[in-house]
Amino acid sequence: MPSETFRNPVAGGYFADPFVLRVGDAWFAYGTGRSGDAPAFDDRNRVFEARRSPDLVHWESLGCVLDPPDLPPADDPAEHREFWAPEVAEIDGRFHLYYSTGIEDRAHHLRVAVATQPEGPFRDLGVNLTPDERFAIDPHPFRDSDGSWFLYYARDVLEGDRPGTSIAVDRLVEPARLAGSPTQALPPSADWQLYRRNRPMYGSTYDWHTLEGPFVVRRRDRYWLVFSGGAWTDASYGVSWAVADRPLGPFVEAPTEGPALLRTVPGVVGPGHCSIVTGPDGRDWVAYHAWDEAGTARRMCLDPIEWTPDGPRMTGPSTAPQPVPAARASA
Repeated sequence: MPSETFRNPVAGGYFADPFVLRVGDAWFAYGTGRSGDAPAFDDRNRVFEARRSPDLVHWESLGCVLDPPDLPPADDPAEHREFWAPEVAEIDGRFHLYYSTGIEDRAHHLRVAVATQPEGPFRDLGVNLTPDERFAIDPHPFRDSDGSWFLYYARDVLEGDRPGTSIAVDRLVEPARLAGSPTQALPPSADWQLYRRNRPMYGSTYDWHTLEGPFVVRRRDRYWLVFSGGAWTDASYGVSWAVADRPLGPFVEAPTEGPALLRTVPGVVGPGHCSIVTGPDGRDWVAYHAWDEAGTARRMCLDPIEWTPDGPRMTGPSTAPQPVPAARASA
């Protein structure tokens, strides 16, 4: 009997920056909504849609799960507060949702909310985790094998050969407190990471480069950082990797020109901002978003990733049918 198959996108609707967490025999996905209108907010004024699946392919919506904190509104009524890139970690028996918020695309900072179950609702803990950063987005909590926690995130850095958004890492000493000594894990280093030339920023003009969407896994006794670069709005966007022997680095980028894991192909535009999760088949899968052909929505996609001595390998982004991840039969 042939196995059931699926095609990308694995789920419909606007669902950017997909983060997937396994809890027991279920998988939960959290994503960024379309800014400024539904589905960014639901009828309870919550943000961040969550979805649940038994197999990474068949998803049901749980609605939005974060009660937004009481923060100052925008000075200009035409502007609005944005909420980006949720990730959830189970720490000390509770679920902690890390995210960024700011007015339009300015002054984003990292925050954390807590819930007793992955479905939420999540309540903000009232803490700005990155008060000293110009701009901080895309938090990724990572637990090392010794139980220590780290928070990777993207931040604006004006110094260096390629000013722009780089990847930083700091120790997460408590669920709602960073050590306050961030390390630059990975700066922009290549032309493919260009976001926009002559971009007005911070009172000057820069050829702005962007690295964002960090995600770390430990495989083959090394630390693999996957990240996105380029402009999230177009076909330049893609995913590459870097590797280190310690969570704080130093990280060494893939020895390739252009994004090493995911890049635009016919029918898939701007694949990026991914997370990695082990499926029911025991394989690692990458959840990422990509634009639809009309450029109106970023939708969730799914492809496997393999770990080799030379680094991770993917055959995606894919559009052809592939088997639904299924639990392996017991002996």
